[in-house]
Amino acid sequence: MPDTDLYWRRTRRLTIGLFVIWVLVTFVMGWFSRELNELEIFGFPLGFYMSAQGVLFIYLAMIWFYNRQMRKLDAEYGINDQ
Repeated sequence: MPDTDLYWRRTRRLTIGLFVIWVLVTFVMGWFSRELNELEIFGFPLGFYMSAQGVLFIYLAMIWFYNRQMRKLDAEYGINDQ
């Protein structure tokens, strides 16, 4: 029988870590958008570029990472999706 307490502790830690990254990306980058606009990427201010394109890639990377890590945890603890 797998240790379900350890499984849920590790799942919670992963979720909280990704939530912290989400908060930083979503709110902190918005807060400092004026400072970010001083830098340019492909002729666009970095604040504009990150709000229009960059944040979406970060969110997709977070979803991919969460899925990958949860599959590893599920396999490690023998948890079946069905």
